[in-house]
Amino acid sequence: MKFRQAQKKDLPQLVQMLADDPLGAKRENPTLPLTESYLQAFATIDKDPNNELIVAEQDQQIIGMLQLTFIPYLTYQGSWRCLIEGVRVHKDHRGQGVGRLLFEWAIKRGRERSCQLVQLTSDKQRSDAIRFYQQLGFVPSHEGFKLSLTS
Repeated sequence: MKFRQAQKKDLPQLVQMLADDPLGAKRENPTLPLTESYLQAFATIDKDPNNELIVAEQDQQIIGMLQLTFIPYLTYQGSWRCLIEGVRVHKDHRGQGVGRLLFEWAIKRGRERSCQLVQLTSDKQRSDAIRFYQQLGFVPSHEGFKLSLTS
């Protein structure tokens, strides 16, 4: 398995993976051609040195993805944090250790960028994902809040 930056040509597969679960199916639109908003988001992520959209590839097939955002903070004596979002493993490859390898790679990347900590959020409905994150050593130390601005 190899990890690399996502390319524009990968977008249809990535959006399909984002849409391929009960929560993603409600908010994503994998219809081709993709809506312009996906293309604009990719372009913004791709040109930002503090964002990395990463794919896991095996036998030239994309089998996993995540996005890393590196955030400078004043806390922790002016340190950096690595935020992990948009984690997906292709349905045909779940339960085979792909997620663990993705996270090991992401944590290593955070260390390479001199981050003080790695953080993530998970929808409370994703109990399997939450268990997985805790098995990796993530601690539910904070209560998270979100406010939708699209209502």
